[in-house]
Amino acid sequence: MEHVKELGIKFLAIAVSIYAIFGIFSNANWVNLLWISLLVTGISYLAGDMVILPKFGNITATIADFGLAFLSLLILGGLFLGAEVPIITTSLLTAFFITCCEPFIHGYIVNHFSPDSYERKDLRTQNQLQTEFAEETNEHTITKNKHHNDE
Repeated sequence: MEHVKELGIKFLAIAVSIYAIFGIFSNANWVNLLWISLLVTGISYLAGDMVILPKFGNITATIADFGLAFLSLLILGGLFLGAEVPIITTSLLTAFFITCCEPFIHGYIVNHFSPDSYERKDLRTQNQLQTEFAEETNEHTITKNKHHNDE
């Protein structure tokens, strides 16, 4: 049930971006935009939120979601809308607005799913620590030592 709510939030953010940008720059049918929104949501949720987010964290998942959204919009826009629309520009702009929403969606997902699966694991082992030792000095001991060495 949690997946449905998160998919709904993600779909809403993606659909608003797609309807706004593709609606402005093309005379696209709303049914085609609905299909594009559904497919981009599914691809982005499965690859970005279920695979990349738990393994690599929010920043990497957000960057990956930009790439996934751009490529998905480029391919699906070309298939559904045809060549009369400036697909590359529209896809870049829409992917940018989708990516602006992604950190908030990722934060919601991380807070509402099990914390164990979304915590970044520390890849260092326990005994790989280094300690550095130094002598504490101040200006008075340096000048004393300098006068002492000069004599």
